[in-house]
Amino acid sequence: MTSATLTQNPHRTAAPSPVRAARRPTASVTTTTMIARSLRHTMRNIDALIMAIVLPTMLMLLFTFVFGNAIEPDGGYVDYVVPGIILLCAGFGASSTAVDVANDMTNGIIDRFRAMPLRAISVLTGHVVASLARNLLATAVVIGVALALGFRPTANVIEWVAAVGVIALFILAITWLYAAIGLAAGNVEAASGYGFALLFVPYLSSAFVPTDTMPEWLQWIAENQPITPIIETIRGLLMGTELGTEPWWALGWCILIIAGSYVWGTWLFTRRARRH
Repeated sequence: MTSATLTQNPHRTAAPSPVRAARRPTASVTTTTMIARSLRHTMRNIDALIMAIVLPTMLMLLFTFVFGNAIEPDGGYVDYVVPGIILLCAGFGASSTAVDVANDMTNGIIDRFRAMPLRAISVLTGHVVASLARNLLATAVVIGVALALGFRPTANVIEWVAAVGVIALFILAITWLYAAIGLAAGNVEAASGYGFALLFVPYLSSAFVPTDTMPEWLQWIAENQPITPIIETIRGLLMGTELGTEPWWALGWCILIIAGSYVWGTWLFTRRARRH
């Protein structure tokens, strides 16, 4: 630029360079990122996966060989008890979700997430999907052990697919519930305690004995809680017992638990994140 030009335009300044606005990641991107994060944590936490397999397997061995002959001396008790053990396996595996979520809420990582353009539900979805994958693997191992112990289902391919679908839906429902419990708990220890208490619900169902063998007051509770229709649906699909309206009740309970836990968990996450 010459001196003449400067004289003619004394107030001329350089044009500011354009600044690009940061693009906000889509919900699918943030959710995928959180799922990958939770899966990495799952792969590192081998102890949780082992316990999700070992504890239900030990219970199956206990009920089959210690109590089984007293309940069914012909040795057929394993066919009755396996559907209940499958759901118990899902409960053991999903209970660690409450601890993982509570740990996230107390170790300061949420403060970092707040500074990022993340949706609240993405963090919870990451934990839930990782737990679903872990529990499906654990369930497959438990079914394999049951087959080795003499479990002989009569299901065809379609019935197996339907049974796996019901199991996956239940795992999804119970995992969302545990995620919400982890948010509601004040600390990791409380989340662990609440999660453990919830594991007793399958014992008050038709998981281990028919409900008509229970006292009348307990029979009413066992027949009108979510676990019983889910177990009876799985049992009917795998063993050919009468289904009746149980699949509809199982589907309704799972959807209700997922919807309620989703709303509750999202609200709790947003509320607690604002406090940090």
